[in-house]
Amino acid sequence: MFQQADDNELVRLFKENNNREEAFTIIVKRYQEKVYWQIRRMVICHEDADDVMQNVFIKAWNGLDHFREDAKLYTWLYRIAVNETLTYLEQQKKRTAVSFEEVSESLENKLESEKGFDEQQAVWKLQKAIQQLPEKQRVVFNLRYFEEMPYEQMSEVLETSVGALKASYHHAVKKIEDYILNY
Repeated sequence: MFQQADDNELVRLFKENNNREEAFTIIVKRYQEKVYWQIRRMVICHEDADDVMQNVFIKAWNGLDHFREDAKLYTWLYRIAVNETLTYLEQQKKRTAVSFEEVSESLENKLESEKGFDEQQAVWKLQKAIQQLPEKQRVVFNLRYFEEMPYEQMSEVLETSVGALKASYHHAVKKIEDYILNY
């Protein structure tokens, strides 16, 4: 019934309470794949991405009543996804009491154990190179390269200046190029 509704209409329907579950189901169906792949690029493992995605949509359900619509719904969901992903990675780091470099190495090992992994393929080289990036550069690179998110929207999601994002992306691209050329 509400499949064709735009995001603002879905938010309004959700807030009315009598259409809450149906409106939220449409929101989840509309954005779950994009959110999943954003998370998956950061955590690598499918099961971990599913866990984080579940947390994202729980937070979205709990927070949608207070969504002020200052940003687009998509931007708001991505902000939640990025924050939840970074929280998950930070928890992994604390749980194992290891450095970020060791977490990156662990993610690289997960990548190498993925079904179909072939380190000679460009896509796998790219993923390995991305895993070498510092967290912030990895997030910026993924949003810009894979999601083609404009810097202005990224600025809203990450609450960082456009200039800082451009610099982070530039440094990330340079590191990835160096990694791929020297691998």
